[in-house]
Amino acid sequence: MSFQAYLDNIEAKTGKKPADFKEIAKAKGFAAEDGIAAGVKATQITDWLKAEFDLGHGHAMAIVALLKGKTS
Repeated sequence: MSFQAYLDNIEAKTGKKPADFKEIAKAKGFAAEDGIAAGVKATQITDWLKAEFDLGHGHAMAIVALLKGKTS
């Protein structure tokens, strides 16, 4: 599955666009303007996404990659 397909599936499931996840992650202190916030581990982010949005591990990791700056 392509990175874009992961993002499309996440949006279909949650109704949230990639930009929404970036803003929510910033508000929760997981992300900064230039990537993942200092000291934050991917596991913290995936645990949050799994609990709050019922994402699977692969889809949660796609959001982590998005927060790190991956675009395609």
